Formats: sequence, C-alpha cells, structure tokens
Amino acid sequence: MVFPFGRRRPSPGRVLLDRLHADIVGAVRQPEFYLAYGVPDTFEGRFEMLALQAGLVLRRFNAAAPPGPDVAQDLVDTIFAHLDADLREAGVGDITVPKRMKRLCEAFLGRSAAYDAALKQGHAALVDALARNVYGGQAPGSGAVRLAGYVEATDAALDAVPLEGCLAAPLPFPDPRSIPLRTAP
Repeated sequence: MVFPFGRRRPSPGRVLLDRLHADIVGAVRQPEFYLAYGVPDTFEGRFEMLALQAGLVLRRFNAAAPPGPDVAQDLVDTIFAHLDADLREAGVGDITVPKRMKRLCEAFLGRSAAYDAALKQGHAALVDALARNVYGGQAPGSGAVRLAGYVEATDAALDAVPLEGCLAAPLPFPDPRSIPLRTAP
C-alpha cells in the first residue's frame, strides 16, 4: 500500500500555471519555426521564441481586468522557475545560475517590451524587432516577415478569446504552417 503522507496535491492555481506554461512551451517547440521560419535551433533561438510566445500571452493577460495581471505575474514566476530548473539540469553550476538567470530575465523583459511597442507601431516595426532579436540582427528576411505574420495572428487570436477562455482552455496559438509567406515587410 502506498501512503500519501507528505505528498501534496498541487493547488488549482499551480495546475493552471503549469498548463499555461506547457501551452507556451508547446508553441515554442513547433518544428516549423526552426525549419521553415529559419529561427536558430539553439538555446538562444529557443529562448527568443519563449520570450516571444510568452510575451504575447503576458501582453494579453496584463491588458485584461483582474485577475489577468496577477495571473501574468504568477506565469512569469513559473516560466523563470522552469528556466532555472532547466539550466541546472543542463549542468550549469549552482554559482553561475543566478548570474545567468539575471541576464535571461533582463533579456526576457526587454524583448517583451520591444515586441509590445512594435505591435503598436505596425508590421514593419515588428519585422525589424524580430530581425534584431530572434535573427541576431540580420537584415529582415522572409523568416522575420513570416514570423511577424505569426505574431500578429497570435496576438489577434489571444485578443479574440476572453480571459476566462484563456484560463479554461488551451491557449489559442495558431499553427505556424498556416501563416502565408509575405514578400515584403
């Protein structure tokens, strides 16, 4: 017989945050981004996609009425707890983890602010922000243009669902294969 002593069931809030995190990570792991969009399939490239996808979700939650902003903050905490665990699992030393986490946090918040501003300025600004961050400063190419289309579609999909819908069901990330390739920013 297995005794349940000392074992805690996760709180409903923890279950929700873990599900939201899993939805975001699932979107980040779509092979299409790395094969057709040209996002570098490296730690840095995946981090950029995490910052992008999570930033869009956080943008949506922060724009909502309460409890949206509180859920957004808890989701940021969850994302960074997972990043911390991932770094440790990858063998990054205990002494180095806090320094690396500080740099990742600054980069994450900077990217989120840059993408939010670019979405407000329009498609060309978004393409430039993506080229600068996701594609390492390369001149905006077809990958950045297509990724901008994906970002705009994701932003629209998230805005179309009420906060309660985002909290009750999987996040509405579009299929990256469904985004048509544009020829110009």
